[in-house]
Amino acid sequence: MDVLIGPDVFVNASVALGSPPEQVARRVLGKPGAKPKTTSWVLHWVDLMLSKAPGFRADHVKAQLDLIKGLVEVVEMSTTELDWTKGLVASAKAAGVKRVLTDHPDLADKTEVDGIQFLSTDAWLLEATTPPPPPPPKKK
Repeated sequence: MDVLIGPDVFVNASVALGSPPEQVARRVLGKPGAKPKTTSWVLHWVDLMLSKAPGFRADHVKAQLDLIKGLVEVVEMSTTELDWTKGLVASAKAAGVKRVLTDHPDLADKTEVDGIQFLSTDAWLLEATTPPPPPPPKKK
């Protein structure tokens, strides 16, 4: 899989079933074969955000993180970067991918940073469900 799921997408998928983030998580994480990669930085933020999510019980946070960890390959990172753009770019590079899926409002106006492309879940779903264009007509 050539994308890194941002922490906000994991969190939104965990608390808002049926939402675009949840649909993206199912599509990315549900494919057979090699597991998509994430980083310890992403999982740290998922933990922090789920712990503060209204209505998400504290005892469910560990279970949800364990579920996510079972569906991905975790790449360890030593960064404690607080800036989401820098953290996601570093995470994408560590995971060996060129694209990040995130709906974080601070990243809505960014399309690419340091060679890493940012996509919203809506844009990725559109891309994933749009059939390829027909082949060009054959020359006579």
